Amino acid sequence: MSIRVSIQTDDFNLSQEVEALRLHDPHVGAVCTFTGIVRDRNDGLSVRSMELEHYPGMTEKAIEAMIDEAHKRFDICGARVIHRVGLLQPLDQIVMVAVSSAHRSESFQACEFLMDYLKTQAPFWKKEQTPDGARWVDARVSDDAALVRWGITAGNVG
Repeated sequence: MSIRVSIQTDDFNLSQEVEALRLHDPHVGAVCTFTGIVRDRNDGLSVRSMELEHYPGMTEKAIEAMIDEAHKRFDICGARVIHRVGLLQPLDQIVMVAVSSAHRSESFQACEFLMDYLKTQAPFWKKEQTPDGARWVDARVSDDAALVRWGITAGNVG
């Protein structure tokens, strides 16, 4: 089985990740990806950098469980999640979700499902450096609301 979750400081190559996800699987007819980028503004404030922390082992286990849940909910062939940690600058890639399936609809839905989970439930802590100093970033109300359509509330995976 290929690696489904990577938490890393190094950048990633989207093309290589998509190729690895679909390689040698003739059932794949679609791959949907989402790549998140560090912005230079958040909530109206300039962002100079962002630092992400996590609990090694716990974070990977939580994301693996959500990929398992995505396989139960959607007819997908595979999924890959990469999330970077450490110090990141505006324009840096921060997260990638890629999902393969026979048809586009399932990969679109599963990709969005996984990203909605990552934004609110995955155990990451984000601290932004702004001109006014450092501040911790919480999930947005809109991110929490996105989970409701999947039947997930805080702390409930399914």
